[in-house]
Amino acid sequence: MFKRLQADTRKPVGIFVDGTAVTAREGDTVSAALLASGLDVRRTTAVSGAPRLPYCMMGVCFDCLVTVDGTGNRQGCLIPVREGMRIEIQKGKREIGR
Repeated sequence: MFKRLQADTRKPVGIFVDGTAVTAREGDTVSAALLASGLDVRRTTAVSGAPRLPYCMMGVCFDCLVTVDGTGNRQGCLIPVREGMRIEIQKGKREIGR
């Protein structure tokens, strides 16, 4: 659905999404990197299980919730990627202690 511009010369940053190596770009947020990855990055809601993608990209809608380095319910649109970051797509409600 989303593609990077050919002229994007920012430094590559290696992250992992559900265990799969993905190349993001320096300055990307987690949500931007997920959308550009080409992977199915739809999370599901805790109550109905409805699929969601990042929407507002500014921290208002909470449709971008992910688990980052073991910490759940993080807003991916507000977190810049960093080398080696481990991201899990959140499916339903988060587990206690995560």
